Amino acid sequence: MALTETVPAAPAHEGILRRQSLRESAARTYARSLPIVPVRARGLTIEGADGRRYLDCLSGAGTLALGHNHPVVLEAIRTVLDSGAPLHVLDLATPVKDAFTTELFATLPRELAEKARIQFCGPAGTDAVEAAFKLVRTATGRDGLMAFSGAYHGMTAEALAASGGAQHTSVVRLPYPYDYRCPFGTGGERGAELAARWTQSLLDDHKSGVPHPAGMILEPVQGEGGVFPAPDSWLRRMREITAARQIPLIVDEVQTGVGRTGAFWAVDHSGIVPDVIVLSKAIGGSLPLAVIVYREELDSWQPGAHAGTFRGNQLAMAAGAATLAYVRANSLDRRAGELGARMLTRLDSLAAAHDCIGEVRGRGLMLGVELVDRDADADATGARPADPGLAAAVRDACLDRGLIVELGGRHSAVVRLLPPLTITDEQADAILDRLADALTAAVRTTPGPTGSSPTTMRGTTP
Repeated sequence: MALTETVPAAPAHEGILRRQSLRESAARTYARSLPIVPVRARGLTIEGADGRRYLDCLSGAGTLALGHNHPVVLEAIRTVLDSGAPLHVLDLATPVKDAFTTELFATLPRELAEKARIQFCGPAGTDAVEAAFKLVRTATGRDGLMAFSGAYHGMTAEALAASGGAQHTSVVRLPYPYDYRCPFGTGGERGAELAARWTQSLLDDHKSGVPHPAGMILEPVQGEGGVFPAPDSWLRRMREITAARQIPLIVDEVQTGVGRTGAFWAVDHSGIVPDVIVLSKAIGGSLPLAVIVYREELDSWQPGAHAGTFRGNQLAMAAGAATLAYVRANSLDRRAGELGARMLTRLDSLAAAHDCIGEVRGRGLMLGVELVDRDADADATGARPADPGLAAAVRDACLDRGLIVELGGRHSAVVRLLPPLTITDEQADAILDRLADALTAAVRTTPGPTGSSPTTMRGTTP
């Protein structure tokens, strides 16, 4: 009888990943670059089925303001479950919904909250963006929209049309301030002022080809676009321009909201009060929830003009109210601003040591590192071409070191950090230590975009 060699069975998580690749659509994204199978999570930490632990700086694309499975969120969910309350109620009034709305309005700019209406939309931020567009079109009787280069507002048709990757759209595209690659070649306050003048000129020039729009939508910090905090002065100019021309201003706070940027809402930095604010992600406390809040004079909808089957998610409202209250009571917005500034200082030091870092930027705990080809010639403003290959290598090296990050930006060359607002100083240092180590490893082994030579640190040779 012949002896046969016993082949060890593949670990269970490998089978799960293999079946995912066979059964899920080609549109899957994070699963391609993060081949892990999360089984447990708490705070900043995820444990995979392979037993490895990871520091999660993706946070559900900014959804997890309090990190994974925060006790106040779990308790809020358990309370609803144990109470016997209905979980699915369409748009009916419930104590849970009333508590959520009350807590949300308590956080909003007072001028908006005092005379506001709220619309509960479908479960995703893109549903709320669609609702905002429909709202301003109904209220103004106009059709066109104004949006900005580099924007991201969701994956439904209208939201995509207002995003930076749109190919066929009637939405008017405007320049968004971008210091490192300023379209006007200046950057800084001068570049922001020129962008504002361009916007004003299009609206006031009757031969510009831009009809009076139904609304303007912007992000106070472009996240997916590459982590670009808009200058406060520019945001105030956009508010002045739109208010003077009776154009409703829609602010997309889906990713920037609930303390992420160092203020409870990113518009708080500039002091502007939008006509419509789009909210999702963190407001659901890790569960699906999306709303728009808007000035009552815009509320000209007829009953049923906008609806959604899952707009009555009681668990999400309970988790969201608990999250909002916890962030507010513990001043986590202020904490995010202070810790984010300290992390940005360390990232600046990292940039000083690596020619492959074009720019670091961010606000609060919404940070980005743009990676560039150090061997390429800089343009007139000092910017070098993006290096998406190196960015991918850094992301992979981070994962090898137990750090989960994501990429964004025009060429997917910006390493983005979105840690929970609850991280400690020690955890922030651990994140940056692992990122620095991953960057050092990646620049030693990754060829530049032309394949000519590896990218190296300043003051070193390959």
